[in-house]
Amino acid sequence: MPPTITRIESIEFAYELTDVGYSPNGFSVVYEPGSSTERRLFALRIHTDEGITGEYVGGNSPAAAQINMVADYLIGENPLERERHWSAMKRALRKYDWMGLGPLDIALWDFAGKYRNAPIHELLGTYRESFPGYASTYQGDKNGGLDSPAAFADFAEECLEMGYPAFKIHDWGGNWTDPAETAEAVRAVGDRVGDRMDLMLDPACEPSTFADALKMGKACDDANFLWYEDPYRDGGVSQHAHRKLRQKLETPLLQTEHVRGVEPHADFVAAEATDFVRADPEYDGGITGAMKIARIAEGFGLDVEYHAPGPAHRQCLAATRNSNYYEVALVHPDCQNTQPPVYANGYSDSIDTIDGDGFVTVPDGPGLGVEYDWDEILSRETGRRVYE
Repeated sequence: MPPTITRIESIEFAYELTDVGYSPNGFSVVYEPGSSTERRLFALRIHTDEGITGEYVGGNSPAAAQINMVADYLIGENPLERERHWSAMKRALRKYDWMGLGPLDIALWDFAGKYRNAPIHELLGTYRESFPGYASTYQGDKNGGLDSPAAFADFAEECLEMGYPAFKIHDWGGNWTDPAETAEAVRAVGDRVGDRMDLMLDPACEPSTFADALKMGKACDDANFLWYEDPYRDGGVSQHAHRKLRQKLETPLLQTEHVRGVEPHADFVAAEATDFVRADPEYDGGITGAMKIARIAEGFGLDVEYHAPGPAHRQCLAATRNSNYYEVALVHPDCQNTQPPVYANGYSDSIDTIDGDGFVTVPDGPGLGVEYDWDEILSRETGRRVYE
């Protein structure tokens, strides 16, 4: 008899980030000495009649709302039939952004790996088991941290000395946005380490105009940056606008972090609106959806770069040939990574996760390869939903 899903739990929990506040835009976390910010995530457990549980920790409140719409569908189903479930839930969430699909799909893959006693990357088809990481900074601040072009250059040099082969700037946002200062930071980092590191810029859709995006992109050209990501306030979704920007710049664009689904990713590439393709197993329909996007990029002869860190991201990257770096985020010279305190087996995405050569390894245990600290998670619980 095939395995059957008997129960699903979605557990909300909270944890504090010290010396972290918000930028003037009200949304991006920044270094702010003396402040404390609460983050809320969700821990998902898919129980089966085999006594094997598929698990994943991540997600956000909109994703949890969508999980609430489709979780009942999975009760009584075979957890190994991921492709069928993925297609059914994608259709059910067609009026929304599909963010709830990701955590469920990842937990189903975790079950599959445990059921087969193999890491997920082995089920997908292993290409490699380690890969270079890049240091992806907190957004710039005006609080004594990453508060100037020189501070970004100093931190880039620190990361280089740690072994990082690449460095990405998240510049100042909100009321702090100044295209001239960002351009200065780009050139300062390029002058300091550009002959020894790959460099990237991600304004996170803060710049207000095409003109501002163009000015910052010209600085990336001058400093020979590897890519330029989410350049301006369109939200990263306009194929026409990014095709026009590509025509004006030499620096390759990295887009599609903010378009959801397989088909919009394919359309973005076909419209020649990006050079690198973004994918995220949490955002893009789980490991199933992220790997579909990776294959789309491969078919067009392009590289896919996975957004953000995490065990699911590492499993995808280990099974992807056409990808260059693992994003170690968010890092800062004076405050902690935003990683939740949920791992019992030493897994980490903090700044020191790389080895001496700047590489990160894929967890090699069954499923996601990590052990979650459920005592810690449950001690921080703020609410839950159960489906059975």
